[in-house]
Amino acid sequence: MTGFEDSGNKRLPHFLGHRERLKERFRESGPDALPDYELLEMLLFRAIKRGDTKPIAKQLLARFGTFAEVLSAEPDRLMEVRGVGEAVATEIKVVHAAAVRLLRGEVLNRPVLSSWNAVLDYIRAAMAFSNSEQFRILFLDKKNQLMADEVQQQGTVDHTPVYTREVIKRALELAASAIVLVHNHPSGDPSPSSADIDMTKRIVDAGQRLGLVVHDHVIVGRKGHFSFRSNGLI
Repeated sequence: MTGFEDSGNKRLPHFLGHRERLKERFRESGPDALPDYELLEMLLFRAIKRGDTKPIAKQLLARFGTFAEVLSAEPDRLMEVRGVGEAVATEIKVVHAAAVRLLRGEVLNRPVLSSWNAVLDYIRAAMAFSNSEQFRILFLDKKNQLMADEVQQQGTVDHTPVYTREVIKRALELAASAIVLVHNHPSGDPSPSSADIDMTKRIVDAGQRLGLVVHDHVIVGRKGHFSFRSNGLI
């Protein structure tokens, strides 16, 4: 076995033939024709110009579990995988950023309550697989259109400090009529803690006094999401 394949009168390294076959299958049959590891292989082509990317793609999926979790992993964790350097980590994070930006575009300046599934897709892509807690606020205008989307607090693996006064203050600064609270649970389980429930109640009560509606508080995690409104907690 020489590691080369015939291409007309030329002999190409086997990985080049494999790359061309993957690209052709992608062009002809679309991304659904490729399993996750092959799509990840193609993503790695840009950063790894020569060599077989299949082993690295499979190692990344074995380490993080799913395609989404690979894209969402922090650069330093990605680089713990053999063969992944700064260039590879950067390419992966660029693709993740593009995916989040695309999903955000699906909900920006659109009525949030009538585009709820798109909102859930966006916040899940943005936050569900993070290794630290984030507290995000979606600010809505009088027509319930998304006017601003901000991460207000960054926390640790199991805690994010949330200050009711800061939440209300920022909503008033933006002249928002309503808000949706969002945070993630890095543990994967989106079930609310007693602290989550108490914090939500404080924000809802403070908002009511000022005419600010809290439509929902959504917790996202690897195992799904939890809606306070759907579960009767708002």
